Amino acid sequence: MEAMNQKSLERVVSQRALQMGSSFPCQICVVGFLCGVCLASLFLAALTSFGSFEFNGISFSMGASSSSSPSPWNSSSDAINMVKSTDCKLKLKETERWFNSQRSTMETDNERVSLLHLVWGALLTESVHEEREFLLKFGLNQSSVPNAPHLENCKLSAYINMRLDTRAENESFPPWTNRKGLLDMYPASTAKEQLGSPRHRPISEGVYPPWITGSDEENYPLTRKVQRDIWVHQHPPNCWDPNVRFLVADWERLPGFGIGAQIAGMCGLLAIAINEKRVLVTNYYNRADHDGCKGSSRSSWSCYFLPETSQGCRDRAFELMDNKEALEKGIITTKDNYSSKQIWAGRAPRQPTTEINGTLIAYHRKMDRRWWRAQAVRYLMRFLTEYTCGLLNVARHAAFGKEAAKMVLTGLPREWPNVEVANNSGSDIEDFVWSSHRPWIPRPMLSMHVRMGDKACEMKVVEFEKYMLLADRIRKHFPHLNSIWLSTEMQEVVDKSKLYPHWNFYFTNVTRQVGNMTMAIYEASLGRETSTNYPLVNFLMATDSDFFIGALGSTWCFLIDGMRNTGGKVMSGYLSVNKDRFW
Repeated sequence: MEAMNQKSLERVVSQRALQMGSSFPCQICVVGFLCGVCLASLFLAALTSFGSFEFNGISFSMGASSSSSPSPWNSSSDAINMVKSTDCKLKLKETERWFNSQRSTMETDNERVSLLHLVWGALLTESVHEEREFLLKFGLNQSSVPNAPHLENCKLSAYINMRLDTRAENESFPPWTNRKGLLDMYPASTAKEQLGSPRHRPISEGVYPPWITGSDEENYPLTRKVQRDIWVHQHPPNCWDPNVRFLVADWERLPGFGIGAQIAGMCGLLAIAINEKRVLVTNYYNRADHDGCKGSSRSSWSCYFLPETSQGCRDRAFELMDNKEALEKGIITTKDNYSSKQIWAGRAPRQPTTEINGTLIAYHRKMDRRWWRAQAVRYLMRFLTEYTCGLLNVARHAAFGKEAAKMVLTGLPREWPNVEVANNSGSDIEDFVWSSHRPWIPRPMLSMHVRMGDKACEMKVVEFEKYMLLADRIRKHFPHLNSIWLSTEMQEVVDKSKLYPHWNFYFTNVTRQVGNMTMAIYEASLGRETSTNYPLVNFLMATDSDFFIGALGSTWCFLIDGMRNTGGKVMSGYLSVNKDRFW
């Protein structure tokens, strides 16, 4: 009786296991268990019968035992023998079908990600006709394409920037407020609210430039006030006032001057102009002398960033350039009126946030220059043009586009793209509030500028491994950090990044140096447009990143650090791989 009860119990347990195996979520575990039981049953049968058997066409044979006594496992052999080899085959086939189904689903998901990535890429084109052709090719329409979180509406952004950089009609200053985006344009509900609106306050009452982000404690001292004062200085109400004087300067064109040196030189000229109460007007910019810069922006800084002064002051300055008397009286000056020492000078308060060899540098003999260049480059790059915005869109899409597509697709119906996507664009919150949100990038992001090559003639260059040691050090304090935006001219650095699979590396898709050549030869091989565009993209990505690693001997890193310290990143610090030049 006891034996029968035990067998009955074993049958119930076995049947229950089979029922559980038919449950979809438990299939994998149960199939593994049942196959294990099959193997155990066959091995035990061999041990007890000293014979041979077959399982799925594979022969197993066991040697004879010296004992003929019953096996101690015979009490459960009936339950085990209930699981036949045909059951295992059936479960294995079901499992195979399930895996094939999952593989098909994954392939479908990958196809949807690739499609959405391609569609977003097509929408980056400037041709409306090309956009329509692409959408028709895949049977899509505009309403079925979700918004791309990593892309910026460059036309809207350019409109906002121009509006915030132009004196408003019948008002003394631009519509600067304590609000972002277009929120200050939201119609007030009552006359009282309109009268109290921040956009009607004089700028002198404490409204500061909108291109400064973060709190005062997250920026260099006096950043908000200095940026406001520079803008006011560079935008006099009446450029034809006889008391307004000008300094007109071309950007440096000497072969040995890179983009960083050109910007640093213009920062010095801006300091001179302010000290002499002149309006700085920049003229020929050789790096913008290419087909990407259209119309009047060709050969001009205004191809990439909004001009340093108003169009009225530019017109007046160029008019005076043809006036011999104005030149003789000093109403207008040029770069030739100043020595190199005057151009490369400046002063600043102290702010110790740079570390070298584990120690914060509280003071060094070029601290004043560092502070001023940070303020000057922030002003010169205060607003992007539509062209530069487009360059960043292309770079982000190439680097982060597929990640963004995966995120967006998790919120769409499985039937997409065969169904339309609900589009709430045009609502108040999107038009007036979310218009100021920055495009998505994987955060936190560490930017790393690895300068090698011919820079060795100016400073001690450091191998990539040293940069990665500092990156690992940052991650010890911020373990959720795993993304690096890598900026470098050397292909060997990109190749070495593959040795660090625990980091996600992103970089621009551009031909890099192989071997040893001068930067001038390398840039010439890329062409003027590419050799200008991709460094500026890297510069702006570094400015927006959460952390930064560079080399103090590099002027480029020097300027990136300045942009970060006037962009809300002072307390993020700056880790340098060397101590060089002015330190």
